[in-house]
Amino acid sequence: GVYMPKSIEDLNRLLSDEPKPTSQEEENKKARANAMRLLEHMDRTERGLYEKLKTAEFSEHAIADAVAYVKSFCYINDLRYAEAYLRTRVESKSRQQLIMELMRKGVDRHTIDLAWDEVVQLEEPDERALIRDFVLKKADPDTALDVKEMRRLYGQLQRKGFKGGDISSVLNELNITCDYSASFE
Repeated sequence: GVYMPKSIEDLNRLLSDEPKPTSQEEENKKARANAMRLLEHMDRTERGLYEKLKTAEFSEHAIADAVAYVKSFCYINDLRYAEAYLRTRVESKSRQQLIMELMRKGVDRHTIDLAWDEVVQLEEPDERALIRDFVLKKADPDTALDVKEMRRLYGQLQRKGFKGGDISSVLNELNITCDYSASFE
């Protein structure tokens, strides 16, 4: 909760105890400690750590110092972060979707590509199997969908980042067709 002063004396004591402006060195120490504490809980990208320290209202100089400090001990490494991120999600999301998520987190495209190559060597994701699993949740094999249903299904898969050719191939394989005559009745 919030502390409410009970008297004028308590209020004056609070006001006189206001923190004095700190030196740059003190602020750097606090930013470093904050960065270390943030990294205890979870791995972060360089930009993610920067944003957290910015939210804590540290100066640009203190943030740069803290980021350089944790980097010097290899506590943040965007390549390692991207590899771990991809490894845990490669079986449930498309490559394009994962790339966009990592870019939003501040990982550059070159680093993402390096991480993808590393993870694919070990995991070999099957995007067609992911499409097949998704389609089977929405429609049974050997089904004729009306135009609206087919557009909806195709659109959902494209928004997940799957390629049109792979989507069409899986739909053909499952014999899920579009009944154009149903839309003209």
